[in-house]
Amino acid sequence: MNPIYRKSNCLSRSVSAENFTGEKGRGGMATEGTGKSCARDLGQGWKVSPSVIIKPGENFTLADIHGQGMIRHIWIVDLACNRNLILRMYWDGSDKPSVETPLGDFFTTGVYAPWAQMTSDKVCVNPRNAFNCYWEMPFYKEALITLENIGEKDIVVYYQIDYTLETLDDDCLYFHAQFRRTNPLPYKSVYTLLDGVKGKGQYVGTYMLWSTNNNGWWGEGEIKFYLDGDTDFPTICGTGTEDYFCGAYDFENSDRQYTPFTTPYAGLNKVIRPDGQYISQMKFSMYRWHVKDPVFFDEDVRVTIQALGWRSEGRYLPLQDDISSVAYFYLDRIHDVSGTLPDKDGLEII
Repeated sequence: MNPIYRKSNCLSRSVSAENFTGEKGRGGMATEGTGKSCARDLGQGWKVSPSVIIKPGENFTLADIHGQGMIRHIWIVDLACNRNLILRMYWDGSDKPSVETPLGDFFTTGVYAPWAQMTSDKVCVNPRNAFNCYWEMPFYKEALITLENIGEKDIVVYYQIDYTLETLDDDCLYFHAQFRRTNPLPYKSVYTLLDGVKGKGQYVGTYMLWSTNNNGWWGEGEIKFYLDGDTDFPTICGTGTEDYFCGAYDFENSDRQYTPFTTPYAGLNKVIRPDGQYISQMKFSMYRWHVKDPVFFDEDVRVTIQALGWRSEGRYLPLQDDISSVAYFYLDRIHDVSGTLPDKDGLEII
């Protein structure tokens, strides 16, 4: 991206409930919408359509953009919970999604309540669960973004997707994000964040929601990146879960309490303590953006992480925890990320 003081041939556009198509000079023209009653004394141009209502079973089109360009910012707000909204993105006319994930998990918020500020380079969650992302998403012909309501109630959604129309270089990669959940993880199994990806690209981010089913520390496991034909052993091997998310020694402070933190590229953005420190059913929300340190691959990539705690006599304990993740990556081709999303009951956090 050119410095903001340089000339550019980009054209700024935006889609929202006030301009569903993003057309030039067509914003704020609605005469029907969720704000019609509030604007009844004022009329057209006075916040007539600030939001949409997505009905149960509806797959709503947030954006259908034609041409060549780049999505630069997404802001979205909803009052749903328990992963009832599914976000999908399709590039250049593909009928297979390159992004498929519950809305909150894409924005590092697998559990909505309690709200916690999340501040990073690529994702921000501001009061009151205002989701923002700044992942660059190039497209050569078309960008289609949808939001499906798999719940049983109407959901009100506010959104704005800011993009530019521009001529792209021919080496731009496609943005992808894939959700997974294993609940519980089978004994002595590793958790898979990503596999089956073929092509040239770079792995750029991880979000995890980790729910413990044992007392004690849960993050001794190593993350492993298998690159370009690696089989039994990876090229990149971490030293521990909190180490990968750029923390250390159990994310503790001097009082031996978990310490949430957010930085531009890594953090423990939420800790949910039902009964106190090191008690079963705690939940940990963590992110790591490989913006300054992408993991590059030429042919293929697979990413796993171990789930390890402690048992008697100083031995590791393979854990059977409830683990969810979103893996973010760029690829030189369109990759179908569908097939790993659980059904409604399989998504629910109880």
